[in-house]
Amino acid sequence: MTYINRWIFGLILSVLCSPLVFANEPIKIGVSLSLTGKYSVMGISQMRGFMLWERDINAKGGLLGRRVKVKVYDDKSDPDIARQLYEKIITEDKVDFLFGPYSSPITEAVLPITERNNFPVLITGASGDKLWEQGYKNAIGVFLPASKFCTGIFELIVISGLDNIALIHADDLFSNTIRQQAYLLANRYGIKITYSESFKKGTRDLSPFALKARDSGAEVIILGGHFEDAVDMRLALKKIDWMPKAYFATVGAALDEYGKRLKGDAEYTFSVSLWEAKTNFPGAKRFYDDYLKTYGEPPTYHAAIAYSGGQILETAIKKAGHIDRDRLRDQLFKMDTITVLGRYGVDSTGRQVRQQSFIIQWQKGKREIVWPERIATARPVFK
Repeated sequence: MTYINRWIFGLILSVLCSPLVFANEPIKIGVSLSLTGKYSVMGISQMRGFMLWERDINAKGGLLGRRVKVKVYDDKSDPDIARQLYEKIITEDKVDFLFGPYSSPITEAVLPITERNNFPVLITGASGDKLWEQGYKNAIGVFLPASKFCTGIFELIVISGLDNIALIHADDLFSNTIRQQAYLLANRYGIKITYSESFKKGTRDLSPFALKARDSGAEVIILGGHFEDAVDMRLALKKIDWMPKAYFATVGAALDEYGKRLKGDAEYTFSVSLWEAKTNFPGAKRFYDDYLKTYGEPPTYHAAIAYSGGQILETAIKKAGHIDRDRLRDQLFKMDTITVLGRYGVDSTGRQVRQQSFIIQWQKGKREIVWPERIATARPVFK
């Protein structure tokens, strides 16, 4: 079944499982996602998460006695298209609330629009710290900012006694944040950066960068990028017949698709994950089972983030007793709640400060949690 057919199936289920009668017009929530283009793997996962939440909340009677409708548009992984879509969603669709698009660059492109229209937006697909450094009063983060993504891997690097790392990253907002944080952590822990370079987003052959990392004497490669970047760097390492003692790739390597694409070559890759079913947050197992039953494959953490965004909005609306945007904004800034993703709570800028991240590693064909130690399902392996 294609993802489009599964999406249609999910929509049919949402109708069949919903109460037959609702008062008033539906509560409309708008979002553009990367259903096609370079971020499509993550965008499709997020769409599914939103659709599953829509189905579940309507099956429980909706919100304030009204059905909930999530309107999803395809921004084709293009910031300019996303800008146009959010203008349309706000001015023509006249939605009641907004979820943010996938990726930090696209979210950065649409935030001036949401701010100008005084629309609070739950940022469910981006983590670049710069998003919360512009003074926006409507940008509310759902998951941990990018500056926290490397914390766990650096702790493991220090514990393992490794000293030399190479930093390779795409030239985008999220990946640059990864680089900056890696520099800070390397300085803090006394780790030497033997090589650091960025590559133009969309570059597929990363073997020249892998060669430079190898020749620099690096023991660890930290790659800042997205799904295809993570895959391409692993293929580059195979091409030059070299594997560092640790290869850490943000975002992409935490997805099942990484293992499907690379098969045995995925082995020993580290990544950061923001949700794993094994952590067993309240409702996480039911979410996992429902997602698997509906879409025929396990949820990614991107899907869990989207679903949790719906749960956060649900809680805020119930607490406010209204869909007035000013009241909802106030609730979202002061709330401290638990979702399938874990704990939610933001600081005065809207930056997420309460969520936990995990370091996973591919071992024997599956992802294992290797950090933090208290919930680890396996010990980390360094080559």
